[in-house]
Amino acid sequence: MKSGFYIILVAQFVSALADNALLFTAIALLRDLDAPDWHDPLLQWFFVVSYIVLAPFVGSIADAFPKGRVMFVSNAIKFIGSMAMALGMPPLYAYGIVGIGAAAYSPAKYGILTELLPPHMLVKANGWMEGSTVMAIVLGTVLGAILPSINIEVSMIVITVLYLMAAGFNMYIPRLAVIHKPAKKNPFFILKDFWHSFNALWNDAQGQVSLAVTTLFWGAGATLRFVVLAWAGFALNFSQEQSTYLMVVVALGIAVGSVFAAKMIKLEESAKVIPVGILMGVLVILMVFVTEWHIACILLFLIGMFSGYLVVPLNALLQHRGHILIGAGHSIAVQNFNENLGIAILISAYTLMVKAELHIHVIVIAFGLFVSISMAGIYRIYRKQINAPSA
Repeated sequence: MKSGFYIILVAQFVSALADNALLFTAIALLRDLDAPDWHDPLLQWFFVVSYIVLAPFVGSIADAFPKGRVMFVSNAIKFIGSMAMALGMPPLYAYGIVGIGAAAYSPAKYGILTELLPPHMLVKANGWMEGSTVMAIVLGTVLGAILPSINIEVSMIVITVLYLMAAGFNMYIPRLAVIHKPAKKNPFFILKDFWHSFNALWNDAQGQVSLAVTTLFWGAGATLRFVVLAWAGFALNFSQEQSTYLMVVVALGIAVGSVFAAKMIKLEESAKVIPVGILMGVLVILMVFVTEWHIACILLFLIGMFSGYLVVPLNALLQHRGHILIGAGHSIAVQNFNENLGIAILISAYTLMVKAELHIHVIVIAFGLFVSISMAGIYRIYRKQINAPSA
């Protein structure tokens, strides 16, 4: 790996660490404000709406400027959002500002990999990237559990310092040549260009399958966070802090699965891991039978491990196809639009179920069935594609 890759990796780790610590700090802050339970998943909704609304524009921005500079400005926006929350802005709105920075950060973060590294190293690079992200989730979750229990103001100070550190590392990311600079800056042209990119990826056989899986994965993963927190309180009688630590177990599983995928799966074989997603949904359903914390940890670790093994190869395949078809920044913007639309839809469905006071076991079963059935449908489409006669 080139040295520039490791700078990107560290910058991504610190930024993701702050993002995850801020989420759980914001949840703790909502508890202090006596907000209703259904406000918790709304935090994620406010965060991802920027990905959906800004998707046509952030891809063009990521391709129009050196991506390291785009990452620096994006971290500055995250810093502003965390400062706003520290100074008293309602958590939902402040976390929404952080979402704006994250939406701009993502196309540059992943897009720069395809510019810096050759295609045969993308799965390995994604394994490292996902592994560092997972470790950031682990440590961020721990910070988000411990720091607010001590003092929310101290937690906010630590988080804002982390964003400043991430911005500092961004300054040392290699300055690469701009390859896919947009032809025009007109917003209507950019929207049309995004629509062209959207269609290009969905009409590409490999792009379609990988985009469908990653969209489902991230939507399900974001929702699973809140499902597990609620389920642990009911099934295991865990406190909010104890429930938060279960997310560490899931994250560790994702890290292990990511490492296995990076070592075992070649780019051209990425779609063969889709059946793992079907099994992942079945494991989620098994949560309703668990009442012991140690069994819960084993089950959640396996769910995380299968998740990491599934998403890393397909994410790399999607980046590779996108880079070839439409450019790295455009590709990641389309990916973010779809994935965060999936998150918004599933988070909205979960929020409505919580507001309707459905039993947590009903929610868990519905969630697991949705994942398994959807993955089975995607795998069927993939099998049809590879078995179709050549033109």
